[in-house]
Amino acid sequence: MKPSALIVAHGQPSDPLPAERSIAALAAKVAAVLPGWHIGSATLAAEESLKSAAQHTENPLIFPMFMSDGWFVRELLPKRLKAAGAGAGRILPPFGRLAVTHGLAGRIARHHAAARHWPLEQTTLILAAHGSAHSPHSAQATRDAASAIAIDLPLREIRIGFVEEPPWLEDVARDTDRKTLCLPLFVAPWGHVTRDIPQALAKARFAGTLLDPVGIHPDVPQIVANALSGAPLPRSA
Repeated sequence: MKPSALIVAHGQPSDPLPAERSIAALAAKVAAVLPGWHIGSATLAAEESLKSAAQHTENPLIFPMFMSDGWFVRELLPKRLKAAGAGAGRILPPFGRLAVTHGLAGRIARHHAAARHWPLEQTTLILAAHGSAHSPHSAQATRDAASAIAIDLPLREIRIGFVEEPPWLEDVARDTDRKTLCLPLFVAPWGHVTRDIPQALAKARFAGTLLDPVGIHPDVPQIVANALSGAPLPRSA
């Protein structure tokens, strides 16, 4: 039996279908990199999505397309997998906690600074992230990403701004100049990226450049494929 995996994201509770489609598109790209694998996808926000996807797999590897290992990954995902009949699947570290994802974020910042002929020493990077009023894990994941980027890039400054806890993105972005990049540490251009982040930057009169979220970079399917192919398969798979 060929190995199988499920890519699981949170999705959009208010409008589940676009997120379902985008995660399915990511799964198709990963499958193209991993011939011989069955790659399914689901979002937690879409009713019955995970249950439906689990019917086509047996003891899959679970790749959380999340930026942190907070409550959704630690608590809700295992419960949902068990209810869907995929409780024997092995949950891998989420996308945002991978060292290669931190490296990707740094490469994105370096590329965009170079494209604008900005010396890194004169460039500020704002990491726009979700945060959480109820769990420390989201903020810690963002701080770890910032620390990893700081090791590789001699940036003028790296700032962190959240949409759901302080320091608020609006406050962090308020006194920056045009040589500032704002990189959303999100997996896709869903509600926070398309609505909350632009609104916060507009209120701050942000003069810099808002980039696409890290999760839609062209290197992401290969990153996910490498994480899956390098992981031990469940014993009974």
